[in-house]
Amino acid sequence: MIYIIRLLALLTLFSSAFSSGALAAPQTVAAAQQNHGRILTVSVRVLPPFVEQKNGIFTGYSIDLWNAIAERQNWESRFRVASSVKGQLEDVASGAADVGVGAISITAERTMHYEFSQPIMNSGLQILVREERAPAESTALKSILKLLFSKAMLIWFGIAFLLSVIPAHVIWFFERNHNNGIIQSNSYFPGIFEALFWGLSSITGSADSMPRQWLARLFALFWTFASIVFVAFYTAQLTASLTVEKFRAEISGPQDLPGKNVGTLQGSTSAAFLQTTGAKVSVFPTIDDAYQALMNNSVDAVVYDAPVLQYMATRQRAGRVRTVGPIFHTEDYGHVFHDGSPLRRKVDATLLLLREDGTYDRLNEQYFGKK
Repeated sequence: MIYIIRLLALLTLFSSAFSSGALAAPQTVAAAQQNHGRILTVSVRVLPPFVEQKNGIFTGYSIDLWNAIAERQNWESRFRVASSVKGQLEDVASGAADVGVGAISITAERTMHYEFSQPIMNSGLQILVREERAPAESTALKSILKLLFSKAMLIWFGIAFLLSVIPAHVIWFFERNHNNGIIQSNSYFPGIFEALFWGLSSITGSADSMPRQWLARLFALFWTFASIVFVAFYTAQLTASLTVEKFRAEISGPQDLPGKNVGTLQGSTSAAFLQTTGAKVSVFPTIDDAYQALMNNSVDAVVYDAPVLQYMATRQRAGRVRTVGPIFHTEDYGHVFHDGSPLRRKVDATLLLLREDGTYDRLNEQYFGKK
């Protein structure tokens, strides 16, 4: 009987252990599947050098950084292309994507509705302009010709002509009856034309004779002095106008944007900023469209994220465009999640690991060079 009781006890213990093991195994596997090997949908926007797509393969700074994070978390990524940052945010908000990756600016308004990882890059806005290939002499000549045929120049010539009419009549009146006078004709026509020619020649300092009549000579001395003053004042005004025209034509920093035609991307933080500068803002769906508008002279400059414009100026369109001025309106980029996403803390922890093991610095150097 004792042996039978012991045998039943052993069978019961074995059965309990087997049942516990059979139930525990699926729970452990489920927990493992929840934390590892998860498939995430990643919303991206094609914007070199952060995100590039060729033959269905995604590359770029943000892609490489995200892949490094996913590799350490044992996540599999499925990329979903959005046309804009707004589209990425909508993907995340609707649940169509688990995370948004790329050059997504962290703003106070966005943090009210989304969660962001720690900054993956500190940057800001910069200005892109055309690379003027014409020589300095050609540019100066164009500016002078433009000024010579301007409305202001026509007014100056008109004033000079009117000022010459007065002394012309004075000289004609005194010189017309003088035997050796500079006016050969006694009649008004063509005598007045001879006097007018003398008056205009005096302004330019090229008059080859002086009146013979003493009153006419006194007036000629006065007119010669007045002509010197007029020419000096005119030269100063011309120089000032050329200088102002040169400064107006150039954009060297954000202080030069008011009144200029400036292009940027629709719905971007740069578009919102430009509305406060007094610039004439034109928005485009892509950075390539903004670039084409710049090359077609539809806009004077393009304002957008500094890394994108620097990459365009040094690699994509080197020699055609250049960045000018400092980086301004500084902002940070980060990965975006829906509010309350459990992924954010894991991504933040992994980003710290990437900084510690040097992966983050290597990626920055690869795409943006050494600081």
